Amino acid sequence: MSVDAGSAVPMPPKRRGAQLFMLALAVGIIMAAYASVGIGIDGQVPAGMLTYGLGLGGLMLIAYLVLAKFAPWADPLILPLVTLVNGVGLVMIYRIEQAPWRTGASATQQITWTAVGIVMFTVTLVVLRDHRLLQRFTYTAGALGVVLLILPLLPFIGREINGARIWINVGFSVQPGEFAKLALVVFFAGYLVAKRDVLALVGRRLLFIDLPRARDLGPILVIWGISVGILVLQKDLGTSLLLFGGFISMLYIATGRTAWVLIGLTLFVGGAFLAGQIFSHVGHRFEVWLNPESNEFYERAAGGSYQLMEGLFGLGSGGILGTGLGQGHPYRIPLAFSDFIFPATGEELGLTGLMALLMCYALIVERGLRTALAARDPFSKLLAGGLSFILAWQVFIIVGGVTNLIPLTGLVTPFMSQGGSALLANWILIALLVRISDAARRPPPQAIQDEGLTQVMQR
Repeated sequence: MSVDAGSAVPMPPKRRGAQLFMLALAVGIIMAAYASVGIGIDGQVPAGMLTYGLGLGGLMLIAYLVLAKFAPWADPLILPLVTLVNGVGLVMIYRIEQAPWRTGASATQQITWTAVGIVMFTVTLVVLRDHRLLQRFTYTAGALGVVLLILPLLPFIGREINGARIWINVGFSVQPGEFAKLALVVFFAGYLVAKRDVLALVGRRLLFIDLPRARDLGPILVIWGISVGILVLQKDLGTSLLLFGGFISMLYIATGRTAWVLIGLTLFVGGAFLAGQIFSHVGHRFEVWLNPESNEFYERAAGGSYQLMEGLFGLGSGGILGTGLGQGHPYRIPLAFSDFIFPATGEELGLTGLMALLMCYALIVERGLRTALAARDPFSKLLAGGLSFILAWQVFIIVGGVTNLIPLTGLVTPFMSQGGSALLANWILIALLVRISDAARRPPPQAIQDEGLTQVMQR
C-alpha cells in the first residue's frame, strides 16, 4: 500500500498530550488567579468563576483541536504561553472592574474579544494552508498597510483619543494600525527577499563599518519618512517606533549588515529630535518623559505625567512579591485596564510576577525566532523573524514607556490590555507564526512517507 508523500503525518501522541497538558495547566493557573482575586476582595470565590473557567477552557480547547488538525507539527509551546498571558490579562481586567468606582474595565467584553481572537486564529490556520502564498501579495500588502495607517487622518471617521489620532469610528472604534503592522511585515518580507542582494552591496567604508551604497538608501528613507509622519500627524510615537524598528530588524536579518541598524537608529533619533523642536506636541511628549515629577506636567489631562507617576507609585507599592491579587489599589492608575495594565499587575504580583510574565513573552519570541532559523526558504525566515521582532519590540516599547525608560507611547501590552483591535491582530500574528512553525518542523516528504507506511503496517 502506498502513502501520498505530501500527506500530513500527525504529531506523535505523546507530544500532543504534553501540549494539551500545558494548555490545561495554563487555564488552571488563570482560574486559581481568578479565585484569588475574589478571596482577596471579599473573602470568597467569585460567583462567575465556573462560567469564566468553562468559557476560557472551551475556547482554548477549540484552538488546540484546530491546531492539531491543521498545523500538527507546529511548536507546542506557543499556544499555552499565549493562553497564559491572555488569561492573566483577563484576571487583571476583572480585578480592576471590581474597583469602588467605575473604571471602564470589562472582563466580559474582553473574554468576548478573546473568543473573536480565537475565531481569527482558527480562520487564519484553516484558510492559509501555505503561508508562502503571501509572497505573491507583497505590494498589495504594502498598499493595504499604508491605507490602514492613513485612515485615522481622514475626516469624519478618524478619531483622536487620549491625545493620539490612531482610531477610526465604523459604528465602533477600531485601531487600524494594529492590522497595518501585519500587512507591512508581509510587505517587508517579500520586498527584502527580492532586493536583499542589492541591499547587501557595500559602498564606502567608514572606520570599521561598511556603509551601503547611497543609491540603496531609498527604501529606508521612505519608511523613515512614513514613521516621522505618523509621529507628527497622528501624535503616535508607539506606532512610529514599531514600524521603523520592525523594518530595520528585518533589513538586518535579510542582509546581515550592522550598518543598516546604525543608519536606522541615527535617522530615527534625528527625525524625532527635529520633530520635537518643530512641533510642540512632540516636544511636550519628550519633556514629560524627562521631567515626569514636575508640577508643570503633573496633570490628569492627556499628555500629562499623572498616569505615569501613578503607575510608578503602583510598581513601588508592589515591591518584590506584590500586595497579592485583590489586595492592592491598581484601579487608582488611570487606564489601568489598558495602557497601564503592566504596572497595575506589578502592584499586586510584584516584580516576581512581572518577571514571570516577561519570561513568557521572551519564550514566545524565542520560539518564533527558532521557527525563523528552522524555516526552509528566505521568505519564511524573514516573515517569522519580523513577526517575532514586532511582538518583542511592542513589549519593550510599552514596558519601557510605563517605567519611564523611554517616552510613553500609545501602544498596549500584547494579549493583556483591554481592547479588540490589538487582541485580534496579535492572535492573527500567532496564527501566522504557528503556520510557519508547522511548515518548518514538518518532516521532509521521504520521512512522511516512511512514517505513513509504518502506521499502515502497525494497523
